[in-house]
Amino acid sequence: MPEHVPTLQLIGVAVLAAAAVVWAAVLTRLLRRPGLRAPARRSSAPLPALPRQRRVGPPLESVELTPAERAAFAGLVRQLANG
Repeated sequence: MPEHVPTLQLIGVAVLAAAAVVWAAVLTRLLRRPGLRAPARRSSAPLPALPRQRRVGPPLESVELTPAERAAFAGLVRQLANG
């Protein structure tokens, strides 16, 4: 036994190590049980507290660009492509 370590501290470490071994053994035993299976998810029944979700997204918006804006955008793309 080391001289600089109190006896109570050594007992605490031993108890924690024993508890860790017991916990690992129980966990391993529980995970190996054949009857323990993850429940299947039901996707057919919606939750009653949530509002209905729309199947489609918002309508797409588009804006026609002027020739000057198209040229500026093309110049920006070329500038970014050349890095």
